[in-house]
Amino acid sequence: TTGRHRKQNRTAAFCQKIAALDTQNLHPASLMVGTGFSYVGQVGPGSWMVGGWHSSIELAWALHYLTSTGAGEADTALLPVINLPPRSPTTGIFMPPIVSIRDLRKSYADGGEALKGVSLDIEEGEIIALLGPNGAGKTTLISTICGITYASSGSVLVGGYDITSDYRSTRAMIGLVPQEITLESFERVKDSLHFSRGLFNKPRDEALVDSLLKKLSLWDKRDDRNMTLSGGMRRRVMIGKALSHQPRILFLDEPTAGVDVELRKDMWDIVNELKADGVTIILTTHYIEEAEAIADRVGVINGGEMLLVEEKNTLMQRMGAKTMRIDLHQPISEIPATLTSYDLRLGAEGDALFYTYDTRGERTGITRLLTDINGAGLGLRDVQTSQSSLEDIFVDLVKG
Repeated sequence: TTGRHRKQNRTAAFCQKIAALDTQNLHPASLMVGTGFSYVGQVGPGSWMVGGWHSSIELAWALHYLTSTGAGEADTALLPVINLPPRSPTTGIFMPPIVSIRDLRKSYADGGEALKGVSLDIEEGEIIALLGPNGAGKTTLISTICGITYASSGSVLVGGYDITSDYRSTRAMIGLVPQEITLESFERVKDSLHFSRGLFNKPRDEALVDSLLKKLSLWDKRDDRNMTLSGGMRRRVMIGKALSHQPRILFLDEPTAGVDVELRKDMWDIVNELKADGVTIILTTHYIEEAEAIADRVGVINGGEMLLVEEKNTLMQRMGAKTMRIDLHQPISEIPATLTSYDLRLGAEGDALFYTYDTRGERTGITRLLTDINGAGLGLRDVQTSQSSLEDIFVDLVKG
């Protein structure tokens, strides 16, 4: 009954949108295609093997075809009805986010709030790194999307399906590698992957499991018991288990915590290979260099709030200040009075001056500074510049 009422409500809302259209300016073919696909997608998602987002994608192609064959350009009036997702910035095609989070909140009986209205869209095939200090809400966010904990309010769509009402569909698309390594000690490595695949009602697939074991450099350990493996190898088994049911999305919660530098770089290679295979990866980490090395986008979360989500390179270019190091021929004990307006910093040995400037400004002040340094009687030995790292930006955002 509840499901029937929900569909009736969706039908009524859909009809109101159609009634508000100025159909006289629409091409008949576009109107027919648009309303048909939109009805399936909005009123009966999942029916006729059409998911909530799939109809929008098909409609985008249909409208593109109609326009290219002379049906007209006036079909934008359909967009408020079909709720098309934004175009992909890389392909320009209407592509829905694989994960869509809206105003997600998680509060507890004692008044504590772990998530405070988080909204985020994650594109299919990207690697997004979520950075934040301990207690920032990273694990709570992942746990909510994966169905381990329930949100107090807000919504999450995975592949166009709601994580609450369509939880079986969403969980089948998700693989999770949690912070803690939890493996059956006496189980053999390859059997661990087969078991996890079976939990999703997937048939046994020797070829797939063998491929995963080789990709994760576990082939030589396939018959070993989990308790005999090193920490790094056990972490690889966890990734293999998460991938055994062929998910479209992989959540990695602190995947390289407690592993050595060499193994961490090996894990980065694995992540890049998974991305090449089309897997969407959401990574939480404390290691700034990890996000800097492999992420396409970076999200900074603190106190349950998403402070910023942006392309990694754009973020560093937009927010990263540059520092110029000016090496002197002779050390000095203090900065000359004529240079105090530049907010210079004197190096510990007194033989270098440091000047921070914003590359976005119309004037950096470098030319005038060098002239004034020469006028102050200081001899220059060398000049170097360096860009702020992602860690500097992260610290500034969290402190701010």
